[in-house]
Amino acid sequence: MQHSLLIRNALVLATLDAQRREIAGGWVMVRGNRVTAVGGPESVPAEAETVIDASGCVVTPGLVNTHHHMYQTLTRAVPGAQDCELFGWLKRLYPIWAGLTPEMIRVSTHTAMAELIMSGCTTASDHLYIYPNGCRLDDSIEAAADIGMRFHACRGSMSVGESKGGLPPDRVVEDEAAILRDSQRLIETWHDPSDGAMLKIALAPCSPFSVSQDLMRESARMARSFRVGLHTHLAETVGDVAYSRERFGRTPAQYAEDLGWTGEGVWHAHCVCLDDHGIDLFARTRTGVAHCPSSNMRLGSGIAPIRRMIDAGVPVGLGVDGSASNDAGHLLLEARMAMLLARVRDTGDGSGNPAALGARHALELATRGGAAALGRQDIGHLAPGMCADIAIFDVSTLTHAGALHDPLAALLFAAPAGVKHSIINGRQVVCDGVLLTVDSHRLVETHNRLARELVSG
Repeated sequence: MQHSLLIRNALVLATLDAQRREIAGGWVMVRGNRVTAVGGPESVPAEAETVIDASGCVVTPGLVNTHHHMYQTLTRAVPGAQDCELFGWLKRLYPIWAGLTPEMIRVSTHTAMAELIMSGCTTASDHLYIYPNGCRLDDSIEAAADIGMRFHACRGSMSVGESKGGLPPDRVVEDEAAILRDSQRLIETWHDPSDGAMLKIALAPCSPFSVSQDLMRESARMARSFRVGLHTHLAETVGDVAYSRERFGRTPAQYAEDLGWTGEGVWHAHCVCLDDHGIDLFARTRTGVAHCPSSNMRLGSGIAPIRRMIDAGVPVGLGVDGSASNDAGHLLLEARMAMLLARVRDTGDGSGNPAALGARHALELATRGGAAALGRQDIGHLAPGMCADIAIFDVSTLTHAGALHDPLAALLFAAPAGVKHSIINGRQVVCDGVLLTVDSHRLVETHNRLARELVSG
């Protein structure tokens, strides 16, 4: 018999379903790990084994994070990297990251996921592309299982070091044959292709300036053979575009197209400098974009043309990006940043557009948009048959006082809240603002100790 869970009395239930229903006094019924019904106060189920009272709360689908580098929680606000553009920032941090250990990967994954979960996130993609000192993607995967987060684990890689014209130091790159062998091992060991999967593997050569075209092609072939996702960084900065033109004679979008890096289940991080051809290409092929507004602001990379992408039909989700280039992992904050940053993008006459992205559109990027970018149809909204991933935000607090004329918009316009309750795959992982699956105080102590060890070298 499957356990039943009822969430009721929501101030507003934002289903983000096909009709985008917002239900005052709404409820959600869960059996096992699936939503079985949603409705309003006229038809509340009589009973369930577990009941959560959502009075004074906005209930949403669990948020979806499409791009992260979780190990970077160990190097937030590092002196010398606080005011750099992308390439300078990487050159400062690559030597530090060369000291990563398997314990650091596990603990930083716990820390990053705990932060995400407390912001309403229930599904996260992580791009781990550096593997010194015996580190493996398995370390992240096992940590995700401990904390109970739905996980897209991306087997990142770097193979072109400085001696071959790449950006990373030679000591942090890998042999391409070894990368492909490990990629296949990870898929065969861990990937779950089923609907509702808690763990999926994607292949993720890091960037045009750190891997070869051969590795990009072979990764695409392998991904399609095993039917797994593909992820990389693309068109992040003007310098990134210049590198692509000079080294490959192509724009980033042309580079992606020529190497087989378009289509559903392929998603690219940033795309700040994606041109008109690229936007059209991504829309036609259903190629996803992970929009990372805080990171793009932090590194001075620019403002991605998100409104144009959305209007064209590109699947756009949100990513908090690495916690050394944000330096936060709060996905509701990221949705707010996306909303505000879209409004200040130059419309051609030096002004912005305050109607460029509304609160509901921003929340949609964080839910349905993220699911679409990852190529998933089982998460991102609340309807019968969907995965039971649910975030419950208390808006009866000081932060939202005076904003309840529109409680759903208040989530984005007021200071971002943390979750009061969170459900992942039908399991309650946050109760009354307390994360149930890890000891947060001990985690912070361990994480800070490891961060000191890593940065001190």
